[in-house]
Amino acid sequence: MADEELTGGGDADAIAAEWTAMIEAAATANVPDTGIDRLLNQDEIDNLLGFSSEDASASARSGIRAIVDSAMVSYERLPMLEIVFDRLVRLLTTSLRNFFSDNVEVSLSDITSVRFGDYINSIPLPTILAVFRAEEWDNFGLITVDSTLAYSVIDVLLGGRRATTAARLDGRPYSTIETSLVRRMLDIVLSDTEHAFRPLSPVHFNIDRIETNPRFASISRPANAAILIELRIDMEGRGGAVEILLPYATIEPIRELLLQSFMGEKFGRDPIWEDHLATEIWQARSDVEAILYETQLPLRRMLELRVGDTLMFDMGPEAPVKLKCGDVFLTEGRMGRVGEKIAIRVMKPLKKSKTTFTAYEASASGPKDK
Repeated sequence: MADEELTGGGDADAIAAEWTAMIEAAATANVPDTGIDRLLNQDEIDNLLGFSSEDASASARSGIRAIVDSAMVSYERLPMLEIVFDRLVRLLTTSLRNFFSDNVEVSLSDITSVRFGDYINSIPLPTILAVFRAEEWDNFGLITVDSTLAYSVIDVLLGGRRATTAARLDGRPYSTIETSLVRRMLDIVLSDTEHAFRPLSPVHFNIDRIETNPRFASISRPANAAILIELRIDMEGRGGAVEILLPYATIEPIRELLLQSFMGEKFGRDPIWEDHLATEIWQARSDVEAILYETQLPLRRMLELRVGDTLMFDMGPEAPVKLKCGDVFLTEGRMGRVGEKIAIRVMKPLKKSKTTFTAYEASASGPKDK
């Protein structure tokens, strides 16, 4: 009896295990995986936030990053700004080659819009920051020289050997001599920046102070937008980056100039075409008509005119004669004779048109009478 109970109990456990296995198999086969409890991996989180490493250099943003960056002003709305700094690259390449007496290559890495607070917090230490003042614009800008370039400049100016690897950085603060040497290079950068802006707007940049702590280089509010220009300076295995930061408040006085489109190497102007147009206008010929009298006659009277009929003008011998060019009234004169030719002496200055081109465009684009 005890054996049967044991056997029956063993069969019940086996049947229960079999039923459990069948239920799990049916659930797996018939119920689809909805993915409700599935966790996101790191790539999916980055794509959701818009901080994917693959799209870091792309101009299009997505996710939360697009919402955050939507308030930023893009430098692409200022087309002349890129032309100015392209010119700066050419000027700086020549100036630094003469300064270092070495082969120097300067390239424009990027022009981006950043928030001033985010940029200050991202500056690695040690670094040299120069706060400069734009006199004509009555505001400030910032130049950052990274430690790699600073040590390269010191090495070149003090006659160091040409190295193929980056200089070793010990993290110590810069000495007075090192800061003075780097400042000499910054004076050249600011001088060439003045020349780059000169065709657009004359300006003078003067270094206000040199800082090594980003907290003491505050020239704008943390949330304010600024334009960051990244320049790369290479000296045959040595070099680094120079970053120029211009708050939007600094370039506001020349904003209208920066909005104009680029047309050739003359910053929106072509003097050759202007001279040619002026020459052709001065040589252009126009017909001028002298009108003695104007009147209106019925059509029947015009059809009844015959050879020998006389039309009476309601004017005297001393009445002024109107001068017109097409439909435009120019001035008045008095008719006379010079030799064998009839002449008109101008009595009044030319009448200038009261309609300017702006008023003409406004009238042309305005609402029409119904």
